[in-house]
Amino acid sequence: MGNKVEISGVNTSELPVLSNKEMRVLFKQMQQGDQVARNKIVNGNLRLVLSVIQRFNNRGENVDDLFQVGCIGLMKAIDNFDLTKNVRFSTYAVPMIIGEIRRYLRDNNPIRVSRSLRDTAYKALQMKEALKNRNAEEPSLNDIAKGLGISRAEIIFALDAIQDPISLFEPIFHDGGDPIFVMDQISDQKSEDESWLEGIAVREALRRLNQREKLILSYRFYEGKTQMEVADEIGISQAQVSRLEKAALKRLKRHVKEEK
Repeated sequence: MGNKVEISGVNTSELPVLSNKEMRVLFKQMQQGDQVARNKIVNGNLRLVLSVIQRFNNRGENVDDLFQVGCIGLMKAIDNFDLTKNVRFSTYAVPMIIGEIRRYLRDNNPIRVSRSLRDTAYKALQMKEALKNRNAEEPSLNDIAKGLGISRAEIIFALDAIQDPISLFEPIFHDGGDPIFVMDQISDQKSEDESWLEGIAVREALRRLNQREKLILSYRFYEGKTQMEVADEIGISQAQVSRLEKAALKRLKRHVKEEK
């Protein structure tokens, strides 16, 4: 996207930029029914939409689609902006643009969430923004729950339900060696690898590992620690734990086959 000049037929290199003073004049004209002034406000804030959609670069979504959805959020912000509030338009508009894009992404999520849960989540997010703008600080879940008249647990459940899914095999760290994946961060007492730590054949194979390898496997699969926790315990990096764990499991499986 960084090299793309034209998005949805708009030449981004030629987009105008409006000063705060110009914006206020145009808003007053728009609120008196001047549609030309409204169009100028829209065109003068398309760069704001571009800056917002860059946050969603890594989702594999079509940039033109995100830009169009972001423009819908921009127009909603323009139509609802209150000039009497001592708030810059960009401060008001950015959360609305982000909210519109997130709503689009959630509605197009392959994992279906019930309409009632989505509605509760959206209301919670709107209440969060309203409280934040009113009190100039981040509201707590209890504040949001009180504002909506529902329980804190309902809000947590709804917000969890609309979170975007992440692949267990998505890399989250790379130091030039083996990458660390999301699955490496999960404590799992029932993982497939743990099945190799059961039975006499496994105990025999374990004796062939060195002390550090045994310690890592013990922390990971008997105590259920994450790789980060293991790294803290034995004083090495998480990347080293990942490499040692994979090498030890590979050797262990080979020894077990030999024992059998």
